[in-house]
Amino acid sequence: MDFAKRKSPRLKSYDYSTPGYYFVTMCTHEKRKILGSVVSSSQKVSNEIVGAIHESPEIRLTAQGEIVDEIIRNIPVRFNVIVDKYVIMPNHIHLILVLKENEALRAIRESPLRHREMLDMVVGYIKMNASKKIHNEVIHGKVWQRSYHDHIIRGEKDYRKIWEYIDTNPARWSDDCFYL
Repeated sequence: MDFAKRKSPRLKSYDYSTPGYYFVTMCTHEKRKILGSVVSSSQKVSNEIVGAIHESPEIRLTAQGEIVDEIIRNIPVRFNVIVDKYVIMPNHIHLILVLKENEALRAIRESPLRHREMLDMVVGYIKMNASKKIHNEVIHGKVWQRSYHDHIIRGEKDYRKIWEYIDTNPARWSDDCFYL
């Protein structure tokens, strides 16, 4: 029996250890809403109405979302990669990652034994560590969808568009393609 081959979502012949800006999206397994919920700023908190009508919605993270947030905040310590912007949505994460030129990246790119590129390593770090902690502290079963989506940010206009997309994602949640 021949199985269908999975197409790689990566850009062929591109080195994902190249310094630059990358937009990354990761989804939870079966797009389950385990990371948080989108709430209106004016929803009741302790029987009091807070916020104004014009305020945008915010994300209220679950225990699983808090774990993911902690791991994302630790990326710069672990990888010398800047997390420029991110949002944790109920069932997915958007990040802008900045890979800067340094000796470790140069060694990865120049190594004839290179198996994993820096972007894969960072995504793998998030998924593996979040899964371990979530399994130990909260739930069992798969946490993440296989693979991830990436986009190489190509200039200031592209960067600003993605930044705004991440910034406004909670406000557009009900229209989001991941909203199920």
